[in-house]
Amino acid sequence: MAQESFQERTEQATPKRRREAREKGQVAKSKELASVAVLLSSLFTLYWGSSFFMTRLCSDVSYYLSHLASLNISINSLQSVALLGMKQFFILMAPLFAVITFIALLSNYLQVGTLFTWEPLIPRLSKINPMEGFKRLFSLQSLVEFIKSLFKLAIVTWIAWSTVRDQLELLPPLLDQTPYQIIAYLGTVSFKIFWKSCLAMILLSVLDYMYQRWEFERNLKMTKQEVKEEFKQTEGDPQVKSRIRSIQRELARKRMMQEVPEADVVITNPTHLAVALKYEAGKMEAPSVVAKGAGIIAEKIKEIARDNGIPIVENKPVAQSIFKLVEIGQTIPENLFQAVAEIFAYVYRLKGRKAGK
Repeated sequence: MAQESFQERTEQATPKRRREAREKGQVAKSKELASVAVLLSSLFTLYWGSSFFMTRLCSDVSYYLSHLASLNISINSLQSVALLGMKQFFILMAPLFAVITFIALLSNYLQVGTLFTWEPLIPRLSKINPMEGFKRLFSLQSLVEFIKSLFKLAIVTWIAWSTVRDQLELLPPLLDQTPYQIIAYLGTVSFKIFWKSCLAMILLSVLDYMYQRWEFERNLKMTKQEVKEEFKQTEGDPQVKSRIRSIQRELARKRMMQEVPEADVVITNPTHLAVALKYEAGKMEAPSVVAKGAGIIAEKIKEIARDNGIPIVENKPVAQSIFKLVEIGQTIPENLFQAVAEIFAYVYRLKGRKAGK
């Protein structure tokens, strides 16, 4: 077992291993791709619905500002205003939240398909083990995720700063603008930051997806010993299967030999093949093969036939044809009827002479 643990994982994952990994929720999936899809959908929703959002937002803000002076300040009134504000906010943002939820589900579905599993939610001691948590904290995967987060933060920060820096000269005149114009300006700047960030994140998400696929395939790889063990579990040990087939052949041979005494004639070629035929007039359409064999089995069939007084007829063409074409329990084909009928006629004459004596 120690030797197996040090074997290099060089074999591609089998369908069974992939199926088991999927049942455990282990799939190749990029969180970055889903995040970018959500970000893009949010951006386009805000862009296409900017007029609606701006109108509602300005209307709500103007309403609250106009009624603020006449508001009787108290805990109840503040609670009412807060609840009303939250309600209006959620109503305003409901289309955006719906789009985000749909895109998040769709992006995950396109990556992994339909997948429902409770395996990741099952409580395990390894999840609360401090040592295991420490190992995960300083694992290669954690390092990669940390580097990706820093890289994304640096890119978004640079994009935001460079965009705002280009707009610094326009900030002083904003003091003389209306609230609607200020909000519109801030929306334009935010939109620029968003779409520039999206372009950068699209590239990063594609690279991340490629990395996740590579990492997933690498983790699924198996050692040669694991492949052998899985084959034994699914197909059975080749040695055991060979032994079972050998036992089955032996049992079938014994049953076949038990049928030889019931035969009417044994046809040989004469040394290598032996075929035992049985025919019951009125019950069978044609003679059937009750036993056949080559070599040692043929000799055994002839020995049983002699012990039971069954005629042995030498006919090489007929013996070879029946041996090749007819399985045990089957009747002979029509093209052999004439030849076999002559053999049975000879056997009946032979039995008649013996009965006369």
